Amino acid sequence: MGFHEIRFPASLSFGSVGGPERLTDVVTLANGFEERNTPWRHSRRRYDAGVAMRGLEDLERLIAFFEARQGRIHGFRWKDWSDYKSGAAKAEPDFGDQVIGYGDDVTAQIALSKTYRSGEQSYLRPITKPVKGSVRIGLDGDVQQEGIHFEVDSTTGLVTFEHPPNAGVEITAGYEFDVPVRFDTDSIQISMASFQAGEVPSVPVVELRL
Repeated sequence: MGFHEIRFPASLSFGSVGGPERLTDVVTLANGFEERNTPWRHSRRRYDAGVAMRGLEDLERLIAFFEARQGRIHGFRWKDWSDYKSGAAKAEPDFGDQVIGYGDDVTAQIALSKTYRSGEQSYLRPITKPVKGSVRIGLDGDVQQEGIHFEVDSTTGLVTFEHPPNAGVEITAGYEFDVPVRFDTDSIQISMASFQAGEVPSVPVVELRL
């Protein structure tokens, strides 16, 4: 089992269907009330890449990518067109998009994250596969320069500062990111007659925990 730092062709993921899922255990008590619990701290995303297949060239690229990953053996990067930026969908990433932590005079490394808010509730999502060259970092509103003030590991989402940020300093970030996934099948069944008639193969993809 391994992970290949290569993105599934973005032109093929565009038009796919999918999104986050949760696992919730629901127990209905004798009095009709419910108890709900989840063993998952984080959501998990699923997609179907087959929906985006439009021609024979797409099928060729899909099969080549599938074979190179050896089916479910190796993971890869996936661009979720519905959610791949730190900020608004139509805006370029800005260093002030996300608050990812605060300085303490000691810690020189911090992980990227994205916060989803609705009302008074929020969910903090780890970002482990930022797009190389897209990360912007700010300290108390001052933009920092990659390669001078900080470095980013695009394979883990860890940001390492040249010097630990001062205590209480707000650390912000903006970025584009991919989702770590693998194929959720060991076979791709294609009927050329059906494909030419408009029926596409099912190519399930599922998010990996890294």
